[in-house]
This record gives sequence, C-alpha cells and structure tokens, in this order.
Amino acid sequence: MSAPPRLFDPAQIFRNLSRRQGSANFVRDLVVEDLQDRLGAHKRDFSRAILIGPDAATLPDTLFTANGPVAAQRVEAFTGDFPELPPGEHDLIVSLLHLQAVDDVPGHLARLRRVLKPDGLLLAAFLGGETLSELREAFLAADLDVSGGASARVAPMTQVRDAGALLQRAGFAIPVADVETHRVRYSSPFALMTELKALGAANPLADRPRRFATRRLLATAAQAYASRDADPDGRIRATLEIIWLAGWVPHESQQQPLRPGSATVSMRDVLGKT
Repeated sequence: MSAPPRLFDPAQIFRNLSRRQGSANFVRDLVVEDLQDRLGAHKRDFSRAILIGPDAATLPDTLFTANGPVAAQRVEAFTGDFPELPPGEHDLIVSLLHLQAVDDVPGHLARLRRVLKPDGLLLAAFLGGETLSELREAFLAADLDVSGGASARVAPMTQVRDAGALLQRAGFAIPVADVETHRVRYSSPFALMTELKALGAANPLADRPRRFATRRLLATAAQAYASRDADPDGRIRATLEIIWLAGWVPHESQQQPLRPGSATVSMRDVLGKT
C-alpha cells in the first residue's frame, strides 16, 4: 500500500508554533471550555486518558476532573507523526486542534481506535472546512489577478458532512459529528494575518510558496477581502469553524441496530391502511 501524500510540513508547523508570542490563544480556550461541557455530559468515569495536541503539555490538570480522577498521558503532537501508543490500555482519548494537520486522517483515527479499550471514547476537536474561507477566497482572487494562477496559501480542511464517515471508516461505533461556528471581526485583513502568525497558524503546507508574498499580492488580497466580507463599520469578518467528533470502540453493551427484516410491526399498521 502506498503512503498517503505529504500535505503538511512538520518542521514548518513546529517553527510556526515555537514562534508564538505569550500564552494567549482564544481558539484553544474556546475548545477547552467546550471540552469540559462535553465530558461532563458523559455520565461515566474514565480512568486512563490520552490528551493529544500541540498544547497538550501546557493544558491544565483540571481538564478531566468533571468525570473524577483520571490518569492522563500527554502527547504533544503537531502532525500525525508521534510515537506508537500501547494498544487497548485507555478508555478515553482527547484530541484538540490536531487533526487538521494530519495527512492521513482515516489511518490516524484507526490507530487511535486500537489504543482504546472496548467501549472507549474518542473526542476530537479540529478546525473545519469553512475556517478562514474568506481569506482563502481573497488570496485566490489576488493570485489570479497578480500572477494569473493560484497558490496553496490556506490549508485544506475537512467538511463536517464528511467527518462522521471518517469515524465509521476507522471502525468507531455510534459516530457523532457536530460543528461550532464563530464569526470573529478584525479591523482589517492585515490585523487578521498578524493574529494568525501570532497564533502559529502561518501556512503549514508542504507545497506552500517558498517566496514571501509581495506587497502587491497582499494589498490585492486585502482589497478583495474587504470588498466581499466587510461590515458597514469597515471591520472584516472571519469564520472559525470547530468540528467535534465523538466515537466509541464497539462493545457488546452498546445499542445495536436491528437486522433488516426483523421488525415485528409494519409501517402499514402504524400509519393505517391506504
């Protein structure tokens, strides 16, 4: 079987994240707050957890306390490349803001499934396909105007309609995918680009342009952005889409779908004869 194409540059992602200024990160804070609510909704105790993500080492120890004491192993990961984990020893895996930089998402999810015990839970949050769609369209228009072609300047991201199917393909049961969409406003497209750089979210693609964007290209992109996605007060809008996945390792205690043809009541009996 051939290896999946290399979409992301791990070394560049590491450099981007290592240049972050300070600890402020509103995207991470949104995800962490939402995680605590989602964990609290599961009325069960977890004993051994794995936390995966670029900020795994610095997230608070109280992250899992809503469900009682949990021994949490932290895996600071920037892409899908990290050490093999022992199979079948954990009942919870939490992946935060990590899957959007993984080349082979189905293969990665299958590996995580093998790490979990039967009836173990995977919770994952990652940036979805509508994130920065305004910036992507602005750069596409600018590239076409300036050079007559298009360059990979914003990473491709998974759409929520495909997310549940990824869990099923990896062998998870009871897959659930939902999305939290936030609209963030900035004084200008340049203010957005500055914050993306400060958050370590500069272009992570292996096939990214190797030369710095020219002043003309940036000015054209900013003009295209403002013409399409500015509010009456002049501030521009940016979409932040966070997709949440939840899936369980199959277990005999879980609800099972009925076999086709096993129903004991017909739809005609329920709806009345026509």
